Amino acid sequence: MFFRRVLQAITIGACASLSLANPIDLNELGLQPEKRADPSLVGYLGAIFLGADPYVYFYLSNGNDPLSFKSLNGGQPILRPTKGTGGVRDPYLVQGGGAEAGKKWYIIGTDLNIASTTWDAAQRTGSRGIFVWDTSDLTTFSGERLVEVEDASAGMVWAPEAIWDAAKGQYLVHWASKFYAASDTAHTGSPSNIRIRYAYTSDFKTFSAPQTYIDYAPTNIIDLDILPLDTAGKSYLRFMKDETAKTVFLEYTTGGLFGTWTRAGGSSGTITSGVEGPAAYRDNKDDAKVHVLLDFYGGDGYRPYESTDPEANQWAASARTAFPSNLRHGSILPINQTLYDSLSAKWSS
Repeated sequence: MFFRRVLQAITIGACASLSLANPIDLNELGLQPEKRADPSLVGYLGAIFLGADPYVYFYLSNGNDPLSFKSLNGGQPILRPTKGTGGVRDPYLVQGGGAEAGKKWYIIGTDLNIASTTWDAAQRTGSRGIFVWDTSDLTTFSGERLVEVEDASAGMVWAPEAIWDAAKGQYLVHWASKFYAASDTAHTGSPSNIRIRYAYTSDFKTFSAPQTYIDYAPTNIIDLDILPLDTAGKSYLRFMKDETAKTVFLEYTTGGLFGTWTRAGGSSGTITSGVEGPAAYRDNKDDAKVHVLLDFYGGDGYRPYESTDPEANQWAASARTAFPSNLRHGSILPINQTLYDSLSAKWSS
């Protein structure tokens, strides 16, 4: 199977001397893709929002358990935006790449406070920018900014995420937008389907002109989440929501970010329905296991799923005995001991 072939191709000793937290790009070190069961990774950090509270909340794993999390900062937000709509949804922890690997991270998110608007208005005349914060240690944040990434024909920018593209030497940032005719400046007419767009950046301040990454018209696609399986930039899983059918499905590739993608489980394969906001991460201790959180937005928020054969679309609901309820669309970042300790020291409840 695809996932097992990827794991078999990984050099077992490649990460023995690594001290970085979940490095993305090791090409500059001359290494082959590292074995993912990395002893330097001792836990997981989640950046989440909580339904009616569109701010950034942190959750830290209880030890190296991928399914057991505790709130940090006494359950209060880590970040509250001061710009745009005053609300940030879908917070995403961006792992530094290239020269920034292990030295810098970013948090990006959707500029949307639904309490001050409607879903229709948010898709017609919503924000065309993304929130960005910088951090060198995941405990202090600076440089809050709201950066416009879409053109005037777009109705909104939703669920931005970013991944280091080693082949390009920049971050690929992607999001979901729908569009209106150039003559429809007020966006009162019928829009296009929602598609995934992307741009490149080196600093999350200046972005290239946006382009279309995924367009499955007439299907509306939102909430793209890409999970790298190697550091060579070839093998990936990508999860996304079919907004029309209200399902999340998975695609895989061995051809890079712009290679040929295959839908897991065939053309109609889905993980489950009534969900959105997939947040995927690999297990720190089990090379063969992938986790994905799926947001049951009409119910109790995130529920965890796991698989050792994702390309066959074989998923099972994980045990939830220590997994919090009512967490919404966010992201999970595997972390090393230094980061785990500093997060615990600053924000433990």
